[in-house]
Amino acid sequence: MNIGYACLAIAVPGTALKSCTLKNADTDRLLSLIASNLDALEKLIDYNARSGIKLFRISSDLIPFGSSAAFRLPWQSIYAQKLSDIGRRIAHAGMRVSMHPGQYTVLNSPDDSVAERAVDDLRYHASVLDSLGLGCEHKIILHLGGVYGDKKAAQRRFLSRYATLEPAIQSRLVLENDDKLFHIVDVLDTAATGGIPVVYDTLHNAVNPADARRSDLDWIKLCRATWTERDGAPKIHYSQQAPQKKPGAHSNSIGIDAFLAFYGQLSDIDIDIMLEVKDKNLSALKCMHCVSNRGIGALEIEWARYKYAVHEHSAERYQAVRILLQDKGAYPAAEMYRLIEKSLDLPVSPGSGENAARHVWGYFKEKASASEKQRFEMLLHKWTRGEAELRAVKGFLFRLAQTYQEDYLLKGYYFDL
Repeated sequence: MNIGYACLAIAVPGTALKSCTLKNADTDRLLSLIASNLDALEKLIDYNARSGIKLFRISSDLIPFGSSAAFRLPWQSIYAQKLSDIGRRIAHAGMRVSMHPGQYTVLNSPDDSVAERAVDDLRYHASVLDSLGLGCEHKIILHLGGVYGDKKAAQRRFLSRYATLEPAIQSRLVLENDDKLFHIVDVLDTAATGGIPVVYDTLHNAVNPADARRSDLDWIKLCRATWTERDGAPKIHYSQQAPQKKPGAHSNSIGIDAFLAFYGQLSDIDIDIMLEVKDKNLSALKCMHCVSNRGIGALEIEWARYKYAVHEHSAERYQAVRILLQDKGAYPAAEMYRLIEKSLDLPVSPGSGENAARHVWGYFKEKASASEKQRFEMLLHKWTRGEAELRAVKGFLFRLAQTYQEDYLLKGYYFDL
């Protein structure tokens, strides 16, 4: 059972994807962006491999305008060696990747031109995975699309279009329930006719349930039966509702107690769990640390990344985690993350915020210029007096971390949480 995250990573330098406006998407610009994005993907794969993360969703933005402006650009051959190298890294790590076209990829649209663009987009996604040299267990996840006033007709139209897709696309395509139109029974019924695997999304089902009397475990077992050995392990999408946000909005982080309660139901089921959450790799590592004993050293490494972010919210809980990790024979992963979660839920107080900022400033104070020292003190003073936002202080410290190449800080979470 693998746990993973989608598309982007927090505090992994050099992994941001680049794009441009369509009017600037000439050949030279696109080739430059593709090269940069493939470098970023390589760094993401290497980070995942080092971290033991074996499930990852590749962003659809990897090849900018991949199904339109870059569609006829031979990026597959131009970057064949790079793509092959990345694919070998994925395979060597035992990693499984996927892709997930966006909301405008609507295969069942009654408008033929919209459906044709959807096919182009699916062809692009399949070409990325094919160019990486990956088998059909590396999937493309898609929603059924729109209802257009007649759900049954929309399902039939999807199946009719699906039947005309190239085998390279069909072999990778997986259907997912959504939070508005097609609930999990609609998707299971459609998939059964087409012989298509199904991904179950827990939050989508909570918002758009097919049968409120049935549990997540019930649906997971039904969806698992749609996967064949050729498809690889069944996958699900797991997320939690963001408080005070519209139904279906993903939480900033995965609450560990709720996840552990959910995970406890799955002891006899071999599935992969894709987390859909704002803090991406941070939640993936959190859940991985809490479901298996990865050693006190792994917790200490992760705590080192969190510590200044926790300190600015609560000096008391900062000390509590330090004390918790002093017992080298223990493995208090869940308790550590509970303390971190409780801390990050608190507002930043001027005292704790200033204390944490000065700890971070300590990495620069011996090498910063006089003007940088003056700038830091001025920004911090203005923030403590309520005349500026904390992000101005942290933004300045982040730029210093980049300037002075303080890798320890750049790989920590202080600037992102």
